[in-house]
Amino acid sequence: MSVEMILTPAQRDDLRVVAAMMIPASADHDVPGADDPDIQADILATLGRDTGAVAAALDHLARLAGKPLADLDDAARDAVAKEFRATGGAAAATLSRVVLQCYYRDDRVLRSLNLELRAPFPLGYTLEQGDWSQLDPVKARPPMWRKVT
Repeated sequence: MSVEMILTPAQRDDLRVVAAMMIPASADHDVPGADDPDIQADILATLGRDTGAVAAALDHLARLAGKPLADLDDAARDAVAKEFRATGGAAAATLSRVVLQCYYRDDRVLRSLNLELRAPFPLGYTLEQGDWSQLDPVKARPPMWRKVT
């Protein structure tokens, strides 16, 4: 079953609206918004195991809005988005992750960031060294898992 059949037309419209709210187009940086048709097609094509969570997040948004989010004006959308961030839970986090991952693998976006149009592996990317001491509190915590016997 294709994602188009799993996500309703209203959910796809709301996905486009949410993506545009998250990452609008920028003429200054010459990049599309996350509502760009190519980016939206990538999102729909790669939802896979996240389809259920994304559909749940979009349904939650529509419930908060009282109708499809795409049918609201900008001010009402912003109010719904604020409530959604507070109440969306794991489904909202999944929706955000899906939009971001597809946006930041778009060739136009990578070019604007001066990144090579290639997979990060096997060559990898050089990262600046950070302050590793920030991990000290985490390292000092006792284990949070049960030992396997």
